[in-house]
Amino acid sequence: MTRTVIESKTKTVVIGFDEPFCVIGERINPTGRKKLAAELEMGDFTTVERDALEQVACGATVLDINSGAVFSNKMAEDPRYADNNFVEPPLMRELVARVQAVVDVPLCIDSSVPGALEAGLEAAEGRPLLNSVTGEEERLERVLPLVKKYNVPVVAISNDDTGISEDPDVRFEVARKIVQRAADFGIPAHDIVVDPLVMPVGAMASAGRQVFTLVQRLRSELGVNTTCGASNISFGLPGRHGVNAAFLPMAIGAGMTSAIMNPVRAQEMEAIRAANLLMNHDDNAMEWIKLSKVLEAMKEGATFAEASAAATSAGGRRGRRGRG
Repeated sequence: MTRTVIESKTKTVVIGFDEPFCVIGERINPTGRKKLAAELEMGDFTTVERDALEQVACGATVLDINSGAVFSNKMAEDPRYADNNFVEPPLMRELVARVQAVVDVPLCIDSSVPGALEAGLEAAEGRPLLNSVTGEEERLERVLPLVKKYNVPVVAISNDDTGISEDPDVRFEVARKIVQRAADFGIPAHDIVVDPLVMPVGAMASAGRQVFTLVQRLRSELGVNTTCGASNISFGLPGRHGVNAAFLPMAIGAGMTSAIMNPVRAQEMEAIRAANLLMNHDDNAMEWIKLSKVLEAMKEGATFAEASAAATSAGGRRGRRGRG
């Protein structure tokens, strides 16, 4: 069975058909987060460090690190800051270092700038996931050599030079093209995690069914693992967390093996834990029982992140006593 191996300095995470669903925490991303972007511009990584700790406590086993910040004040002083090729590589290097200093989980290095991708690969300990390559010719020629050079797995997004197609068959063929081109570089299919692109169901009623069918085809015909930006499915709708929480178990049932998402949401994480249990990917229901205790603690007023962190801390203390 297909196994995509991602590593930190001391931990290994396997994305696979017979593995628990891999939650890739999305929050270390300044895009659309003006407060975070402003902090990063001032060299303040407090929120980054807090987000790293909270996401891991809540169940993320991999953390996505995106360096796509806009430094508006510095841009006004120095025109070089208008160029992401100038801004992102040093920022990515610092983000990776800061996150690795507070948590030890594998990373997903995320940028549209090849220089930032390589900076992240150089700074990351272990074997990170690279996010991402598309079917665009220029992107293939820039990113696949990095994947080969650093021997890392890569997220393959199913769009190409023609853009994002609404036709799922076209998106499947773009994924096939990327897998084939990767093979030309000596990159095996098990090191490619395909994002079939989730469309908002509010704008396209068939979006959910499209993804489920695509995931099944990617698994059976190309033998690759899959991921997505999970919250895209609910974009523009009210009650988004309810839609996300329904979508994720259905995607898991169709064969999806990971998602880039916000793990600091009890509703979505409860749905994933239940899906893992029902797919027989939770030995002795241990993760479900652990989560249930966290949800019970929330009834006393704690947030999901607070209750999860407390449960993790308590587990660590019990472990230390046991070894003594």
